[in-house]
Amino acid sequence: MLEVCPSIAANRPRIEVHDLGIGDRQPPARLVFEGQEGPGIVVSLIDMGGRMRLIIQDIQVIKPILDMPNLPVARVMWKPAPDLLTGVKCWIHAGGAHHTVLSTAVTAEMMEDWAEMMQIECVHITKDTKVEEFKKELFYNDIAWKLKNL
Repeated sequence: MLEVCPSIAANRPRIEVHDLGIGDRQPPARLVFEGQEGPGIVVSLIDMGGRMRLIIQDIQVIKPILDMPNLPVARVMWKPAPDLLTGVKCWIHAGGAHHTVLSTAVTAEMMEDWAEMMQIECVHITKDTKVEEFKKELFYNDIAWKLKNL
């Protein structure tokens, strides 16, 4: 299911009922809206089998190129930092999941502080991230975690 907080809506959300298309269920009510443009982050918490890793990626929420009237859910599009190809490569190397949280209110710095308080690994994909450097950071983080937990 797609759960999207209306706090990121550009305008007042509407509640619409649409067929689910799977299973033998009653059609659910859904919030339908367009996302508000601006800077944000996407975040995913990953179980690394002995430790947790928080992946943060800077994004820019954008207005969709075309209207999507047949998409009966909240519609939010974004450009990942530093670009799509680099961002996806880094996300995958970090073990990023398809389950993410998008926020335009919480900052990467806040999430990094939270990760530090929780004593979990945190990696941040920014406009300056390079794939090879990011892979080295993941490698060094792995070694540091293993040494810390001997």
